[in-house]
Amino acid sequence: MPETKIEERLAALELEVAALKRKLPPLEPVIQPWWEINVGTFADDPAFEEAMELGRRYRKSS
Repeated sequence: MPETKIEERLAALELEVAALKRKLPPLEPVIQPWWEINVGTFADDPAFEEAMELGRRYRKSS
């Protein structure tokens, strides 16, 4: 493939990426880690407790 063809394709891609970036809102800094936001999501959830118990049993069976 001729080098000019690759360069043209790359330039077109760069323009497209720049256009997409302009459409997105600016990223806000993460104030709180994702895991802190999700802590307690499954509190008092019987399905979660069952999944944890099944995991414990599986690990002990090995």
